[in-house]
Order: sequence, then C-alpha cells, then structure tokens
Amino acid sequence: GIAGWTDIAAPIGIVAVFVALLMIGGEFDLSTGVMVGTTGLLTGVLVTELGLDLWTSIFLVLLFAAGVGLLNGWLVVTTGLPSFIVTLATFFVLRGANLAVTKQFTGTVRVSLTEETANYDQAAALLASKIEFAGASFQISILWWIFFTILATWILTRTKFGNWIFASGGDANAARNAGVPVIRTKIILFVMTSMAAAFVGIMFVLRLKGMQAGQGVGVEFFYIIAAAVGGTLLTGGMGSAIGASLGAVIMGMAYIGIPYALWDSDWTFTFLGLILFTAVLINTFVGKRAMKGRKK
Repeated sequence: GIAGWTDIAAPIGIVAVFVALLMIGGEFDLSTGVMVGTTGLLTGVLVTELGLDLWTSIFLVLLFAAGVGLLNGWLVVTTGLPSFIVTLATFFVLRGANLAVTKQFTGTVRVSLTEETANYDQAAALLASKIEFAGASFQISILWWIFFTILATWILTRTKFGNWIFASGGDANAARNAGVPVIRTKIILFVMTSMAAAFVGIMFVLRLKGMQAGQGVGVEFFYIIAAAVGGTLLTGGMGSAIGASLGAVIMGMAYIGIPYALWDSDWTFTFLGLILFTAVLINTFVGKRAMKGRKK
C-alpha cells in the first residue's frame, strides 16, 4: 500500500532533491550512496566503540559529511576534473574505509546500536519513529522528505542562491561574467548533497539499530534516476526539487508495484534503466526546445 512505497521513496527523495540541485548546478556526486553507509557506520562506531554521546556523534557525523562534500567541491572547481571522476574516487575511498575501519573496531562487517544507548529514544523519535495516519503506519522519514522538498524548492525559486544554481549549471562562463560566485555555489551544493546523504545514513542506523559495511553502495544511481525522471537535465541548468521528489515516488512505486503485479522482481533494475533512458530522452528534447525558444 501507500505506506510501503512511501517507506522506500522517502529516503531516496530526501537525497534526490539535493542531488537535483547539484545536477541543476551542472555537477554529479557518485559518492552519495556510499556516504549513507559511511555515516551510519561512523555513528555506530562513535557511540559503541568510542563512547561518545549519540547527539554529539550525530553532530560530528554531519560535520564529517560536510567536510567530504567540501573536499569534493573544492577538488572539482580547482582541478577542473569532471565531478563524476572526483566523486567516483571518493566513492572507492569511502567504500574501502567502511570495510576496513568497521572490521578494525568490531571484528565484523557490521556496527550495532541498541535501544539502551543513551539518548537513543530521543533520536529515534525524531528520525526513525512511525506515525499513524488514516489507519496506516508511516515512517517519520516521510515528513522529513516533505520538509526537505519544500526547503529545496524554496531555495531554488525564492532565493538569490537558487538563481546562482541555475546560472552556474546553464552557462558557467556567462554566470561568472555576470558576477555569479560559481565556485562558491558549486562547493555549497556538494556540501548540501553530502549532508543529505548523511542525514539518511543516520536515520537508517537508528531505525535498523545497526549498519552493514556495504550498505548504501549503488543507491547513488537511484538518486540520479529520481532527479532525471523528475525533469532534471543531466547537462545542468534545468530541473526542480518537486520533480526529483516525484521521481522518488515513481521509484518507490516501481519497487513495490512490480512484485504486486506478479512480475519477476529480477527485472526491477531493467525497468529502472528503461525509465532512466526514457526520461533522459524526454528531458534532452524538452531542453533543446527550451533553448531554441530562448534564442528566438
């Protein structure tokens, strides 16, 4: 039912709206999926192995994610390397660190939390609890998804920074000549995207009471697919947070709908690939038409 597909769509949507902002700004981040696992594992290690307070650990984890995003953005704008290369390197660094560090501290590939952890109840109530609505039980992540979608939409449509995002992704050179701080804009977008992934990682480790070292790997493509399906151009300069959220809805419904339709679930990724290909074709066509309209 609705509770089922929204449970899948919400964490995808939370990150996808910020991935969409980054893509509108003309960049990609392939480290968002592994960042979910990294931050979940780091939260668990800080609490269970180093004895830090849970809220302190969450703060440090978000700070860590911001630092990784800052590094990604800085490397992209200073080296001139494509963002997918820089963040792919980050992906492999984090993936290796997840496995090595987790084994070093726990001797296994998993970090665990328990309900006896200090402040667990408070954090779980805010980030990993359930809410009752219309006789159904929904994850509170849905409310966070709605909140971040509204926030990202407000940033894009109501702020100067939103104008900078569109300008940076549409034509970076023209944006610089117009006085847009392209470098700062792109770095901030990388930081926001990384922190959104960390937020989801923290939610998962609280909800699941632990995290596997390989968790989150590959999910970065779901975020990109959601953004693309929602109308975000892969070349930048066009898209919306609401569209990315609708893309997450489609992702969630596909995951639940395929088994419910009695189709072989092994075809799920094939279906998602076809959705992505179709969405990119449509977005490219619409983008070209829009550019022709502007030139006229």
